[in-house]
Amino acid sequence: MARSARERIEGDPVSSSIYGALMDQVLALEGCELQEKASSFHVAHGRAFLGIHPRRGGILVNIVLGRELTSNRVHRAERVSANRWHNEVIVTEPSGIDAELLGWIREGYALTA
Repeated sequence: MARSARERIEGDPVSSSIYGALMDQVLALEGCELQEKASSFHVAHGRAFLGIHPRRGGILVNIVLGRELTSNRVHRAERVSANRWHNEVIVTEPSGIDAELLGWIREGYALTA
């Protein structure tokens, strides 16, 4: 049987520490709700603006924005509609939860306000 997203996070010390650092920041945003899916977590503020996908040795953070991010940190960016982009960033250490990443997350949050 496939492991849940929570089991995958808890079973990997690196992913767990990154997830903890990220959630400390994200859940401080007013009105956010953590939704646990089968293989990931979504953070919603009316609608989902952030996806958290466990990976061995890290997490993949999918930020929904109105633009494509142009940074060497972006693993992949995909236009999903006329005004929405999914921007994927792989974080492999807690220090990756930095001002730049948190700025992008706040930008996605602001789109749902």
